[in-house]
Amino acid sequence: MERDIYDEDHEAFRDVVKEYIKRYVTNEARERWDAEGEVDRATMRAAGDAGIIGLSVPEEFGGAGMLQDYRFRAIVNEEIIGAGSGSLAGAFGIQDDLAVPYLVHMGTQEQKEKWLPGMATGEIIGALAMTEPGAGSDLRGIKTTAKRAEGGYIVNGAKTFISSGKTADVIVTFVKTGEGNRPDAFSLLLIENGMAGFDHGKKLHKMGFHGHDTAELSFSDVFVPEENLISGKEGMGFVQLMMNLPLERLSIAVAGAAAAQAALGWTVDYTKSREAFGERIIDFQNTRFKLADVATTVDALWAYIDRALLAYKDGRLSAEEAAKIKFWATEREWDVLDTCVQLHGGYGYITEYPIARAFLDARVHRIYGGTNEIMREIVGRQIAGKR
Repeated sequence: MERDIYDEDHEAFRDVVKEYIKRYVTNEARERWDAEGEVDRATMRAAGDAGIIGLSVPEEFGGAGMLQDYRFRAIVNEEIIGAGSGSLAGAFGIQDDLAVPYLVHMGTQEQKEKWLPGMATGEIIGALAMTEPGAGSDLRGIKTTAKRAEGGYIVNGAKTFISSGKTADVIVTFVKTGEGNRPDAFSLLLIENGMAGFDHGKKLHKMGFHGHDTAELSFSDVFVPEENLISGKEGMGFVQLMMNLPLERLSIAVAGAAAAQAALGWTVDYTKSREAFGERIIDFQNTRFKLADVATTVDALWAYIDRALLAYKDGRLSAEEAAKIKFWATEREWDVLDTCVQLHGGYGYITEYPIARAFLDARVHRIYGGTNEIMREIVGRQIAGKR
């Protein structure tokens, strides 16, 4: 089914993304990222030069100023994931969908001036640190504290599973600044690389996204100046996280749909070229039936996501709707990728093939951004009339 949410400006931007991919997203680059466990800074800077990261950064700070039109970011995901590089798409996503929005929408003027220009050019890498060894989806259970000190805060604690955590220059960090677990007991601090007592920790070895770094972070009496408090207001951290969660969950849904779309294309090509018993794999009825199921699922995914993209642009995407789209899209992504791996046979299990890498990358989509079980709980509580 033809999609109709993109106009000429979007398609012109797609051409820019494709040109970037042609130059920088090569097999050699993917192998290097996987071997090093991170996307190199030169690749990020090249994306800044091409104007395909920092899309929501206002023009006054060197960005494209696309505050609400996530369709441009969706194109980046579609094309880069379609080129078989989930790791690069992940690195861009952490920058543009997690770190940048907190500064754009909630940062002080001084914070914006300090960080946004470099984030728009790819010179500065940002990240978001919420999860801890003992607190994942239940963020009110965090233990990392920020105690008031003269001129700022003293931070102690640890974070884990932090994407871009090893390479980040600045990390939007969820900390406890008050007593108990009420919403006003939490704040967001900008913790900078090089601050005394801040250790990026070790890279974590993951099932998928091998070319995108994930790390443990530790804070031992880290002094963070008061001007690094997001929005300059203490006790707003929980509310600020809730404000950005619809975007984070929409971004995961888009990535899931892009992976499903790519998997369909790879599988059609493979089954047309591979033969068994003297016939192409695609000429078997079972193959065609499976592909028909996958193609229909992908169309339905995009129809749902396209409506969500327009709702987000218009400011109408609620937390509950974002939860629906996140869990439904990633569940369907998993169904599609599992079917496509099966149709590849033994080659679907070999990571030289993009279908295998996409399958491994996809598994975390049902976990991060809030597990799909938590997404169902959010939706279910709304249905039941509970807060």
